[in-house]
Amino acid sequence: MHCHEDLVCCLSCGMILSALGYLIHHKMAQTSYGRHMGLPLPKRMVPAAVAWFLQEMPAVLVPLLMLLTSNKASSMGRNLLLGTFCVHYFQRTFVFSLRSRGRPFPLGVMVAAAFFCSLNGSLQGHYLLHCAHFDDDWSADCRYITGLSLFYVGMGINIHSDYILRNLRQQGEVAYRIPTGGLFEYVSGANYLGEIVEWFGFAVATWSLPALAFALFSLSFIGPRAFYHHRFYQEKFKDYPKLRKALIPFVF
Repeated sequence: MHCHEDLVCCLSCGMILSALGYLIHHKMAQTSYGRHMGLPLPKRMVPAAVAWFLQEMPAVLVPLLMLLTSNKASSMGRNLLLGTFCVHYFQRTFVFSLRSRGRPFPLGVMVAAAFFCSLNGSLQGHYLLHCAHFDDDWSADCRYITGLSLFYVGMGINIHSDYILRNLRQQGEVAYRIPTGGLFEYVSGANYLGEIVEWFGFAVATWSLPALAFALFSLSFIGPRAFYHHRFYQEKFKDYPKLRKALIPFVF
C-alpha cells in the first residue's frame, strides 16, 4: 500500500480542529462518564471493565493487523515506534481495564471512544508503515531519544497514578477519597498528566503531524477533565490540599 498523504493530512487536521472544538464545548458540559455523569442516568450502561476493554482494544488490534499484513520491507524504526504506540493500549486494554473499579459507562460513550481508537490506530499505523522514512542514523537522533524517554516517563506516571486511584476504594465501592502519593501530591489529575506527557513524547519521537494531532487532542480532552476533577475535589472535601493544582505542578 502506498502513502495516502492527503488523507493523512486531512484526518490529522480534522483531529486538531476537533480538539479546538472540544476546548470550547467543555465549558458547557463534560463527557458524561464517571463522576461527571448527570441525572437521569442513561438506560444502556456497560460495566467499567468491559467498556474500557472494548473501547481501547481497537487501538491495539488495528495497528498490529496493519503491521502483519504490510508487504513493505521491515524497518526497525517504524516497528519500534508503532510498537511503542501499541504498548500503551495493550496496557490499557489488558491490564488497566481488567482491574478497573470505576462506575459503569454509558453505551454511547463507549461506542464513540471505540470508534476514535479505531480511527486513530489506523491513522498512526498507516503513517508509520507507509509514509514515515527513517535514515541510517534515526536511532541516534535527539528527537527520537528525547521523545521515547518522555513517552516512558509519562507512561510510568500514568500507570502509578492509576494504581493509586484504584486502591482508594474496594471492589464495589463508589465513595470518593482524596488521592495521595506520587504526583497526586502536586496535581489532582496526575494520571492525565502522565498520559499527556506520553503522547507529546510520542509526537517528538515520530516527528509527525498525525502524532502531534493526537497529542493535542489528548491535551484538549483530558486536560479540561483534570480541571473538573480538581474542582470536584475542592467542592467535596473541605480539607483538600490548598497548594495542589489541577494538571501542571505549581502552575495550573
